[in-house]
Amino acid sequence: MLWKWYDATVTAIEQLTPTTRRFCLAVNEVEIFDFKAGQFVTFDLPISQKRLQRWRSYSIASAPVGNNAFELCIARLENGAGTRYFFEEVVVGTIVRFKGADGGFVLPQHIDTDLILVCTGTGIAPFRAMIHDIFSKKIPHKKIHLIFGTRFAPDILYLSEWRELAEKHPEFSFSAALSREELAPFHHGYVHRIYTPELKNEGTTYFLCGWQAMIDEARKRLNEANIPDTQVHYELYG
Repeated sequence: MLWKWYDATVTAIEQLTPTTRRFCLAVNEVEIFDFKAGQFVTFDLPISQKRLQRWRSYSIASAPVGNNAFELCIARLENGAGTRYFFEEVVVGTIVRFKGADGGFVLPQHIDTDLILVCTGTGIAPFRAMIHDIFSKKIPHKKIHLIFGTRFAPDILYLSEWRELAEKHPEFSFSAALSREELAPFHHGYVHRIYTPELKNEGTTYFLCGWQAMIDEARKRLNEANIPDTQVHYELYG
């Protein structure tokens, strides 16, 4: 499928953590930008003369709400040309070109199982879109456990949002694992120690998004627990 290219204007920028920023965009040509929670868009950035070296894809970090706006959650990567552009050159009012939305990392049409969502770093972006989509549209669902891994507590993304959702919705829970810091109430170590005790091959669907090492280890553990492939969805990120 050939995707239409759009121009979008950056409407706001917010520092979320020491290395991560929220970018809010509005699509210029349309009143409603249609996408599914969990999908990504691909930007053509002015960072190279070669077309494919200019393209960078980022998951949409907000739920579709029937307007032309969406958000990105971008971490500054060392030697990353795309993130250098966003962090050093993009300001409110900058116009960026993108195509999409695209991708099949989305929720099932009918959520008839518990959901365990495991992520590291900015891999939390598609899950934020999915979770807010569920609650804003009152989509029928069961238990949702979001598990986030990072190095230090200041790097936990959207913590106040997760705490607020957990207070309003008892079926939603949030856990964070800190690999380089011991700080209550968070777990010390990696995300695997949190979800492994919950593994069951019936009644649960697993979504994984993040760094390669996390994805590989999680898939290995799910396989060893005889979790069917049909109950596991994953996307590499960052």
